[in-house]
Amino acid sequence: MSRHEIEALGKTRVVIEDGKVVEVGEPLVKYCPLFHKHRGIEEITPEIVRKNVEFRMKDFGMCCPERKLRMHDFLSFGVSELMGMSITKGMLDCAVIVCEGAGTVVIEDPEVVQGIGGRISGVIRTSPIPEVIEEIGINRVLDPLGAKIDQVMGAFKAQAMGYQKIGVSVATGHDAEVLRHEFGNHVVLFAVHTTLLSEDDSRSLFEHCDIISACASRNVRAEAQKRDVMKVGNKIPIYAVTETGKMILETRMTQIKDKRVEGEEDPPRPLI
Repeated sequence: MSRHEIEALGKTRVVIEDGKVVEVGEPLVKYCPLFHKHRGIEEITPEIVRKNVEFRMKDFGMCCPERKLRMHDFLSFGVSELMGMSITKGMLDCAVIVCEGAGTVVIEDPEVVQGIGGRISGVIRTSPIPEVIEEIGINRVLDPLGAKIDQVMGAFKAQAMGYQKIGVSVATGHDAEVLRHEFGNHVVLFAVHTTLLSEDDSRSLFEHCDIISACASRNVRAEAQKRDVMKVGNKIPIYAVTETGKMILETRMTQIKDKRVEGEEDPPRPLI
């Protein structure tokens, strides 16, 4: 049986089995400015989450064998957009990210980085989908038999494949700390899915990551105010913590001709 547990819009737990949504939890975040802007959603409800997930399954095959893996940029400063651009510009050799149906994967094609990361919410657990693994390339999948999600081991795999500058998405302070200790400046760490992070985890991300997405995290925003960081975005802020992170954001600003004229704040609600 194919079974996937994701956190969709609103930090909502969704379970998909064999191509069908079988469980939708209660959204913890009721309003997301990105979904309001792009989908016109004013309040996130379980039924809206279900419809959105089913739309993504039909539109590009999320959690399905017919998954489309390539995509062009969607957001100005999304993490997948930043990773893909960094590979295109030679600032990264590859990205270690998570794909439903495959788990942790090592990708060097920017359009595939975007197709995987730009289309999917947080993947909590997943199981192998042979068609997805074949499309990605079995040699690029950390655990083809179990679709394990392990970003630290994914970075070791990327290193063994010969990559020198490795972008890694992380969702916990522990992973960020371990990766920085093991790989030093050979990794560029991008913190994602930070909603509901503790104060300690948020602090650890700022101590070890290069770029951090605020998502709907109260603690990440509070920690950012204590530090000398570069911030872009007024809906879901992205923070560059290190010189490498700032260089990536500045390169992206030049690429999309962004002059950093920020509009009125429009954060998710509630921040948690």
